[in-house]
Amino acid sequence: MNFEDTLKYDERGLIPVITQDVNTGTVLMLAYANKEAVKLTIETKKAHYFSRSRKSLWLKGETSGHFQYIEDILYDCDCDTLLYKVKQEGAACHTGKYSCFYRNYLGEEIM
Repeated sequence: MNFEDTLKYDERGLIPVITQDVNTGTVLMLAYANKEAVKLTIETKKAHYFSRSRKSLWLKGETSGHFQYIEDILYDCDCDTLLYKVKQEGAACHTGKYSCFYRNYLGEEIM
């Protein structure tokens, strides 16, 4: 059995993916992947996701050039969440910020 077949996907066939900078530990983003995206991520060593809004596969960096190179993939005890440890090229966030988590609860930019 392939790794991607052992995972527990939700009713839409998706699994949450937390993406973290392998060197600093900074959480870069949260996205979702389907089985095909997980398989492509493993095969290419570049992060692939499934866009819920576009309902299609998405290679991170395909249009922006801000690729995420996979260093490791971890999964949680329930097999229903992934953690991609990556080397980030450029910004992870579509706003141009390095991490999508750049504001605190008061709305202040912390990065």
